[in-house]
Amino acid sequence: MVGDSPEAQHNVFASLGSSLGPALRAECEDRLGEIRWFRADWQRGGASTAYSDWRGDDGSTREVMIKLPVGPVERRITTELSETDAHTPVVVAHGVELGGYDLAWLVMERLPGNPLSHEKPSKQLFEDLAEAAAGFYRVEAALHRPDGQAHRTDWTALIEKARIDARTSDIAHQQHWNDLIKQTHKLLNKLLPIWRGRDTHTWRHGDLHIGNAMRRPDGSPWGPPGCVLLDFAEVGLGHWVEDAIYLERMYWAKPNKLCGVKPVKALAKARKKQGLDNGADYNDLANIRRVFLSACVSAFLHREGHPVYLEAALGVLEQSLPLVSKL
Repeated sequence: MVGDSPEAQHNVFASLGSSLGPALRAECEDRLGEIRWFRADWQRGGASTAYSDWRGDDGSTREVMIKLPVGPVERRITTELSETDAHTPVVVAHGVELGGYDLAWLVMERLPGNPLSHEKPSKQLFEDLAEAAAGFYRVEAALHRPDGQAHRTDWTALIEKARIDARTSDIAHQQHWNDLIKQTHKLLNKLLPIWRGRDTHTWRHGDLHIGNAMRRPDGSPWGPPGCVLLDFAEVGLGHWVEDAIYLERMYWAKPNKLCGVKPVKALAKARKKQGLDNGADYNDLANIRRVFLSACVSAFLHREGHPVYLEAALGVLEQSLPLVSKL
């Protein structure tokens, strides 16, 4: 479907959803009202979403959102969190098959309004997001102590590619980029063991930003008001600092929009409030992460090559390199 118009894609998704509607109603024991399929700006791939109404045991109805298909991790995380006090959507129905297909689906609370990204930036907005994320960390840590290993990025190869691309691309401050990437490369033997030694027997959200959170209003039939964390499709093994720097990096080129909030500090504070151990080395890990990500920017010029962002990333690398060189 690459290259198809938005209208054509919408028709395909609506057709998929509509064809499965009767099966979905049957799975939900006819508790669903009219199903209204739509295509949202944030959707990728072959997902379909819809709005409907859910009839409860007492005959009352509430607005719900339907999402299909969903991956196994997203379905497990979303449904498990729904039964806790985490700031996440309430799930009323879910399954792994539909209409004879191996296709996981969710029916969950519909939150009114728009994601936090539509609100005017404020300190409170980012603190609310941090609080919701910390609740996710706390509950998931209690539910699962994950085994296995986190995805391991080949930073050596990426930084070498970035060095070559910086040298052969027409970017501002080319020589300075080359010098700083060279310094980063020399520090890898020291930094990689520290980074790879971080605690990854925990869950990270993987896509933490204000577009993945909404507000549940006062008087909602679904639960207490507050910030609700969304979209668990990218959840995986890792360290909470990865989420913090992921959020921070979105604002490297526009730091004023963070309204004075430092994502690492805000998330650490929210986690501590939830009784979670942040680890004594989290600031060192944050600086290493900043160095790795900023040093690799020139390897991704096709998507991160905007001059303003490049300038900002260069500043992050300049500031962070002296800090990690002392480790």
